[in-house]
Amino acid sequence: MHSDLSRSWLVHSAPVAAAQAAGRPLVALESTIIAHGMPYPQNVQTARAVEAEIRALGAEPATIAVIGGRIRIGLADDELELLGRSGQAAKVSRRDLPALLAGGGLGATTVAGTMICAALAGIEVFVTGGIGGVHRGAPETFDISADLQELAKTSVAVVCAGAKSVLDIALTLEYLETHGVPVLSCEQDNFAAFYTRDSGHRADYRLDAPADQARFIRTKWDLGLAGGVVLSTPVPAADAMAREEIDGITAQALAEAKTQGIGGKALTPFLLDRIKALTGGRSLATNIALVRHNAQVGARLALALAQAPRGA
Repeated sequence: MHSDLSRSWLVHSAPVAAAQAAGRPLVALESTIIAHGMPYPQNVQTARAVEAEIRALGAEPATIAVIGGRIRIGLADDELELLGRSGQAAKVSRRDLPALLAGGGLGATTVAGTMICAALAGIEVFVTGGIGGVHRGAPETFDISADLQELAKTSVAVVCAGAKSVLDIALTLEYLETHGVPVLSCEQDNFAAFYTRDSGHRADYRLDAPADQARFIRTKWDLGLAGGVVLSTPVPAADAMAREEIDGITAQALAEAKTQGIGGKALTPFLLDRIKALTGGRSLATNIALVRHNAQVGARLALALAQAPRGA
């Protein structure tokens, strides 16, 4: 349970507050994808489109960011624009939240940061593009995303197009298994790989129907098994990239990052930008398509969770 003190850091937008008062389900959205994941103006256009997808299905989007020393649950249009254009927003994960809030800076929440804020606000479903994970070469670098630890401890369902294909997906899934995080898939048996539909690795359980997904998630939490659940759904086939092509381009981008000494927080934005350049912008179109599709899956899950009975 979160204290009233922790919730005092939250500021809800008027639409989010109205949805909560009316009992309409909320879907959390991250802001790093706006500030660091896509170029302007596609980032802001995509943020608006994703919010529209969620509203069209009857749920209310709650894009999360740190603005003016408060955690904002739901953003106005000018705030989306600020995040997309300013270039000044810090990436906010678990370790960064106190600094941004205490200092009053502008921050865009990562998967881990958004999960924490969503849980504080009582939001059960969070939609992102792809989760972070174990980076290639992690046995030497120890480069493992904080997203995975957050999934192990914070009780939010995360809808994604699998893990970003720049990661070591086999080790990412192994890490999630070790920490007891269930990996569900819908629309296919295998875990997705962001730009491409199939990572080559099976998910733990396939549940296509939102009601079945919701029943699984509610049962986990009813049992007191804290922590998140990953729901992987593949990019629509018409927008997917060929696995062989994206693997080759990713290898080239990773080699460039190593040559330039780029790592840590800067690595994923660098890789996404290089992949976009090397694909002539096709990867950006795929990224936009998968996020919009994830939003539809997430909205349906949020609606189903709102109806899912508690207890046996």
